[in-house]
Amino acid sequence: MFPGAITDIAGLAVGHATESARPTGCTVVLCEAGATCGVDVRGAAPGTRETDLLRPDNLVEQVHAVLLAGGSAFGLDAAAGVMRWLEERGCGYAVGPVAGAGPAVAPVRVPIVPAAVLFDLWLGDARIRPGADSGYAACMAAHTGTPAQGSFGAGAGATVGKLFGIERAMKGGIGTASLRIGAVTVGALVAVNAIGDVVDPVSGRVLAGARTSDGRAPLDSVAAILRGELPERALAGMATTIGVVATDAALTKAQANKLATMAHDGLARCIRPVHTMSDGDTLFALATGGSGRAGEMTVLGVMTAEVTARAVLNAVRAATGLAEPALPATRDLGPA
Repeated sequence: MFPGAITDIAGLAVGHATESARPTGCTVVLCEAGATCGVDVRGAAPGTRETDLLRPDNLVEQVHAVLLAGGSAFGLDAAAGVMRWLEERGCGYAVGPVAGAGPAVAPVRVPIVPAAVLFDLWLGDARIRPGADSGYAACMAAHTGTPAQGSFGAGAGATVGKLFGIERAMKGGIGTASLRIGAVTVGALVAVNAIGDVVDPVSGRVLAGARTSDGRAPLDSVAAILRGELPERALAGMATTIGVVATDAALTKAQANKLATMAHDGLARCIRPVHTMSDGDTLFALATGGSGRAGEMTVLGVMTAEVTARAVLNAVRAATGLAEPALPATRDLGPA
């Protein structure tokens, strides 16, 4: 496992809410003091909230949390619980004065909570998915220590290697990592729920992905396709890897959007294939400015791609397999 966590960046806290009735849940990254935010959506089947707001030419400069959730588009409801928790604590974008309010009344504050979801509805009862109470519970559970990794929160129902059918897939999860160079830290938190395989970019070994027909070993989806072994059917909307990268460097909104783009290089290094028609791969980028240093984008891009890849590898290495349906984890097939 790679060291560090996104919470190594001062001002960030992470909380999971994991449903008990089936594998699903949500994860929140809190930045109550506000952070500059950008986003890059690369997959063709995204489920997102407030991403238009993050364009550099739009008004609001900072967000107060980012939500990652299972449950497909239904999971976006969990953001309402995050907003409620933040509103109770006076966090949000100040608007007003509102009609009828006296001079002593504080302006209304609207918490800004972008969100992205992944598809896990095929595991268990699809009527069970994260809602507003789940988002609130994730906030209540948030802390600044290292978040739990593997089958928790948004990673609870995450799976990988579905290109050759669900019955040959493996368990995904959520992972985190961080890097520090000089005075600047970059961290990542990624829920890995890909159509493709997760591959160690150093060794080339498939850590988790589509399995051979006997279920005992990784198939290597890309190698199989190049041999002419083609998937029998497309699995529309059955995947999506989502995550948050963050830095304590000071960035503009345009630079934060560029950092989110650079983070996708990390996904491409270790998820194969990635950004498919069945994935809604979405990465957010947060910049707190807490280091007091302006971001040098080339260096930050190198750090961000690396830490994103490390978080992906940590996610599958920490994941726990499921018995029903039979979805082994990396640890079940031997040393990772």
